[in-house]
Amino acid sequence: MSDPVRGAVDELAFDAALAELEQTVAELEAGGLPLEKTLALYERAVSLQQRCERLLGEAELRVRRLVEGARGVVTEAELRDDEAG
Repeated sequence: MSDPVRGAVDELAFDAALAELEQTVAELEAGGLPLEKTLALYERAVSLQQRCERLLGEAELRVRRLVEGARGVVTEAELRDDEAG
C-alpha cells in the first residue's frame, strides 16, 4: 500500500520540495499547533528533506559524470565554497 503523502513528495522537483520544506519548518517553529497537526507536519518535513537529499545526490552524480579532463578522461572537480551556491 503506498503512502499518498510520500507519493506526492516523490513527484516534486527540487525547488518545489525545498520551498515547501522551508515553509513547513517555519510553521513548525512558529508553534501553537495541535499535536496531531505538528506530527503530520514533522513527517512531511522529513519526507521533503529526504527528497531534497536524494535529488541533490543525483545531481552531484550527474555533474561528476560530466566533468571531463583534457584527454576525455572523466575527472572529479571540487567546487569552491563560493561556487557551491
